[in-house]
Amino acid sequence: MDNLYKYNKEIKYSALFAGMISSFSMSFMGSSINIALPAIGLEFSMGAVMLGWIATSYLLTTAIFQVPLGRLADIYGRKNFFIAGLLIFAFASFFTIFINSGFLFILLRVIQGVGGSMVFGTSVAIITSVFDGNERGKALGWHVSSVYTGMTAGPFLGGILTHNFGWRSIFVINTILCLIAVSFVLLKLNAQWAEAKGEKFDLFGSLIFGPAIFSVIFGLTNINKNGILFLVLGLLLIGLFIIVELKIKQPIINMQLFINNKVFAFSNLAAMIHYSSTFAVGFMMSLYLQYVKGFTPQNAGLVIMIQPVIMMIFAPIAGRLSDKKHPGKIASLGMGITALGLFLLIFLNQ
Repeated sequence: MDNLYKYNKEIKYSALFAGMISSFSMSFMGSSINIALPAIGLEFSMGAVMLGWIATSYLLTTAIFQVPLGRLADIYGRKNFFIAGLLIFAFASFFTIFINSGFLFILLRVIQGVGGSMVFGTSVAIITSVFDGNERGKALGWHVSSVYTGMTAGPFLGGILTHNFGWRSIFVINTILCLIAVSFVLLKLNAQWAEAKGEKFDLFGSLIFGPAIFSVIFGLTNINKNGILFLVLGLLLIGLFIIVELKIKQPIINMQLFINNKVFAFSNLAAMIHYSSTFAVGFMMSLYLQYVKGFTPQNAGLVIMIQPVIMMIFAPIAGRLSDKKHPGKIASLGMGITALGLFLLIFLNQ
């Protein structure tokens, strides 16, 4: 029955629109909240470490739940999980408007992470299910462009919203965007796209995966205290997880891909290194520009949005180049430019 929806124009573009709205919303949230951090820290008396957990708690929760929940969506239906993720994200965004403590803020960011993991794990999968091979690349291109648009608009619009209406207005916008995406899915999409229906869920692997990721991230962020113990525990759990996944017929992560496909393995490794090294830049620059340089949120946003704008411009160019040249060389050049930019930040001073 689901195959009938692949070639229905209304279904295809409704799915694409819902995916683009949800991706824009979550990338917009991630980039705009960095601009609002000084205002949030001032209101709740939070230091730099606690402010860091506003971003870390969301990303950590997403990392823990995305793989298991994505697998469950493949078994029981991606549409239901997509809707549930959007509603959870909207619920957490809405109640963030009324909080009065930093602890509640971080707790709601954790809930947002659960919702975000359900959306991230299903939106692209739904789009690839409704578009055939001739149109899939174009559809995914539009989906990626919505992510970059959200990253670009976040610092600028987030700065304007925070400066003129307060940081809570960012969460109002995200609540509305999520509800718009939900309405499109409910009204236009009837299929579930449960392509792994009837297969077993790897519960044991999932129970190892979550604590392993948490221990590694918590250990790295608290390395000067007792973090080394968590880091060692996390690495041991990752080793156990790999052993378990290699023995299970229907694992949540197919470890054979990393063993048999070197391009896939090293591409993931390169992506992890790149995002690990660059993610903190937006966080630190927001604090530096507003605390040290005295910028308003609006002006700080104008500076920080330069990076996603450049990414938005050069991503399609790099994509076209990778069709003609060796992708590894293009990626290596990008990593080299990133390393140079990070090196120059060493000399940043007052």
